[in-house]
Amino acid sequence: MSGITDVNELLSSMQPALVDELFVFCTVTGQLAEYVNLAPIATFVEPEGLTLVLTKDKADEADLQYEGVFRQITLTVHSSLEAVGLTAAIATKLTSKGISANVIAAYYHDHIFVPDDKAEQALSALKELSNI
Repeated sequence: MSGITDVNELLSSMQPALVDELFVFCTVTGQLAEYVNLAPIATFVEPEGLTLVLTKDKADEADLQYEGVFRQITLTVHSSLEAVGLTAAIATKLTSKGISANVIAAYYHDHIFVPDDKAEQALSALKELSNI
């Protein structure tokens, strides 16, 4: 099943949903196999280290360091990885509200990580954007 590529259709049907859990971004040394027991929802290998995106609870249990606490907003529309403009539209809208956004695109959906204390404001802003 192919994802939607038209940015206007994506925006009008994205139905942002706020995930209840708190998430953090951690950087660690070593291999992913050493951290799979923490059930990270995303990982990325950079020259400086391995980034883990995982629940705050799991990071605290493992005594991992992190700088901020985030909430995840999932755009429930099936967006194509080749769609043009969705990330830009989201970033522009959240920028206008002074909200930082860390976007992770997965196969079916886009996931926006926003500071915990601005999550409800971000959700409202994205809902406004979907009414365009």
